[in-house]
Amino acid sequence: MTTNPIKWRLHWQILLSLILAVLFGALLLPNAGEGFGGGFIRFCQFIGTLFMNALKMVIVPLIVASIISGVMHLGAEKGVGRMGLKTFLYYTLSGTAAVIIGLIMVNLIQPGKVDAEIAAGMLGSGAETSLSQGLMDKVEGRSSSDLFDIFLRMFPPNIIDAATNNGQLLGVITFSILFGIFIGKLPESQRATQQAFWESAQNVMLKLTDFIIRFAPIGVFGLVVPVIFDTRLGDLFGTLAWFFITVLLALAIHFAINLALVLKFVAKVNPLTHYREMAPVLLTAFSTASSSATLPLTIETVEDRAKVSKKVSSFTLPLGATVNMDGTALYECVVVLFIAQLYASTGQIALGLGDQLLVVFLALTTSIGVAGIPAASLVAIAVILPAVGLPVEAIGVVWLTDRVLDMCRTSVNVFSDTVGAVAIASTEGERPYDEDYHASR
Repeated sequence: MTTNPIKWRLHWQILLSLILAVLFGALLLPNAGEGFGGGFIRFCQFIGTLFMNALKMVIVPLIVASIISGVMHLGAEKGVGRMGLKTFLYYTLSGTAAVIIGLIMVNLIQPGKVDAEIAAGMLGSGAETSLSQGLMDKVEGRSSSDLFDIFLRMFPPNIIDAATNNGQLLGVITFSILFGIFIGKLPESQRATQQAFWESAQNVMLKLTDFIIRFAPIGVFGLVVPVIFDTRLGDLFGTLAWFFITVLLALAIHFAINLALVLKFVAKVNPLTHYREMAPVLLTAFSTASSSATLPLTIETVEDRAKVSKKVSSFTLPLGATVNMDGTALYECVVVLFIAQLYASTGQIALGLGDQLLVVFLALTTSIGVAGIPAASLVAIAVILPAVGLPVEAIGVVWLTDRVLDMCRTSVNVFSDTVGAVAIASTEGERPYDEDYHASR
């Protein structure tokens, strides 16, 4: 590794910024003069807000272009319509199962249920005022009776108005899904025009978002320093440890139980065999924290070791690397509810059943829409938090644990892709891992 931090890979730069944030927030600023310390905290808050504003700026165009680009191919692939339907069904059910596991675990363990003073410190000195009156009005009096309101928000009367409000993105997501599906129903010439436009728009937005994410180390420093400064380190790390354990347990349950059941009863293969044969893929996904970077090895391993045909692997695995994000969706759900629990501990907000189900839906859809970029979960969480009346700036609470959990959830993402490929191959009449069957063909 070069000694020049500017040339380091992004995750190492973020790790360095976190270390510096801890040093400044816990050691240097408390011992500095009040004038310097207060001025530096205000500067950090400015930097953090600037980074979050830039991130918010690209949310709507990125979500729209990414979801439309991903969904339109499902409607357009006439030759693999049946396989496309199976693939979409698997991605939806496996993602839903993952998010529900996350929902259950975060409600059972309740890592954000702490003393009000600790919660206020973790959320920042502005915890009492960071929820604007508009956001407070949105969540005041909310309960499970508002379940129907979720469906009303899926179809806003004015899609342009909904797109200008980060708290009303549910309608934008629904519109994008429907728009993408019906692009696939167009005549070929019109469909090609639409596909070229939306794919190029997606590429532009990915490049722009990647440019903004390059400033994440600076933004993270600005977000984390005030949190460290206002919180006792022992309380901070103790609470984050429970959050960390909650995410890992939820990922482990989905990885070892949910996906194993799919292998056993849908793919009809020995789960232990698949876990063993996919070890190189898991290790690569863990080390790179990138589904896309792991994709070539994933395809090769599934074809060579699991004996899945090129027809199935070439369709399901590239699509899965973009669309199937079980671990990411689970993580988004746990993060949002963890932050909500912290606010509940300060006596401000308690999310009802309707809001929690909205989090589940948004975690599923946003994990599809932003999965192709580094730090994808950061963008997705920035979409979900305003939708349930929480400030985006609260993301800074979880940055200390994000890198390791990113590696873990990427491994789950990629492994779920391989399970889907094997399961779909089995339903298409293939017999994965059956050496005798493939030797006779």
